[in-house]
Amino acid sequence: MTLTTTAVVAVAATLVAVTQAGSTPSPSPSPRPERPPYNGTGPTMLRFGCHQLVIDRIDPLVNPGAIPSPHQHQIVGGDAFNASMRLSDISASSSCTTCSYSDDFSNYWTSNLYFGARNGSYKRVPQIPNHTDWDGLDEFTPRTNGGLVAYYVSPGKSEVTAFKPGFRMFVGDAALRSAPQGRWNLSSQTCFRCYSGPDFGGDRLPPCWDPAVDTQHLPDRPCYGIRSNVVFPTCWDGKNLDSADHKSHVAYPVEGPHVFDGINTAKECPPSHPVKIPQVMVEIIYDTTVFNDPSEWPEDGSQPFVLSTGDRSGYSQHADYVFGWKGDALQRGMDAGCIAAHCPGLATQTVEEATRCKVRELVDEKYEGWLDTLPGDPPQPPVTASSALTPCPTTPRGKGNGKGKREGKGKAEGNGKG
Repeated sequence: MTLTTTAVVAVAATLVAVTQAGSTPSPSPSPRPERPPYNGTGPTMLRFGCHQLVIDRIDPLVNPGAIPSPHQHQIVGGDAFNASMRLSDISASSSCTTCSYSDDFSNYWTSNLYFGARNGSYKRVPQIPNHTDWDGLDEFTPRTNGGLVAYYVSPGKSEVTAFKPGFRMFVGDAALRSAPQGRWNLSSQTCFRCYSGPDFGGDRLPPCWDPAVDTQHLPDRPCYGIRSNVVFPTCWDGKNLDSADHKSHVAYPVEGPHVFDGINTAKECPPSHPVKIPQVMVEIIYDTTVFNDPSEWPEDGSQPFVLSTGDRSGYSQHADYVFGWKGDALQRGMDAGCIAAHCPGLATQTVEEATRCKVRELVDEKYEGWLDTLPGDPPQPPVTASSALTPCPTTPRGKGNGKGKREGKGKAEGNGKG
């Protein structure tokens, strides 16, 4: 997202709230009451970069203790991350974090993206740092290596309740291979943006708002990079830090999933989940430009990219979250009425400090360069049609080190500009 403070105000004045189940956001301007944003008393939108912590095939939520887990993830955040993580205050067991807010020891993890060449080989798509228009105010995010940008939104002071130590949640469904069917239209909760030109071309509207560049599936045309956005639910049952499926303790508002507008989170939460929580969103950018040679795409013309779940549709994109902000830091941030990467009272660190935070890989396998298979050769689960079903396969398949290399085939390196 590339909005200046002024642009945020303008966009906020035109965004249309989703008020009916199954409705979709419209990019058409629609007036709404003006409110002074981000002035110390209004909404908060934290937007900050997190450097990559590790790439590994473990998942302490869905496959706790499994080394390896079925598919690969990229992880950011605190160094307490491990194959197993108890319902505890991970800020107390972390010594460093890869995020710019140095009190955020949370962990966030998502799928990786691979290019599937015509000859059957695979190569991981490199990530590039997100850009920012807050010149001089966010020197961290544009200098990260891999990782993601995290967002936290609150409508105003005392409007949301920060997560409690030990809280975690999961959004998405790693078994999906088609548009999810269910009560809600989730196209505003996970989407891919196909940049239409160099330097983040076409990035005009908030995530999942622009049908010209946003799709719930992986784009079916060459892009100047692909951005993935995943938005978490905004209501909590107020009791459980987790649930068996890592989803049932959170819910969408009565009016349906709230689109990301940087200001609001939920009008009304259901009685079963009455507590309004911050809207969390993660944003990842993949540099697909070096893979835009059509002679290397599948002969049938289908798009060549595949998530580390083994999914070519993109519908299986998902994200995991384990809360780890220190003390009351997140609540103070949510009540502060501030914006972006600098919020009064919240400590920050330099990207140099963040890059020194690391954890070792637990699964010894090759995942860079040309591979014969995706890491782990992930087993393909029965395809699901609803994001409310089992989120991930539970049985890993061997180590799947993918050591085969097909030099001279697949896509050659380019200049990164397409």
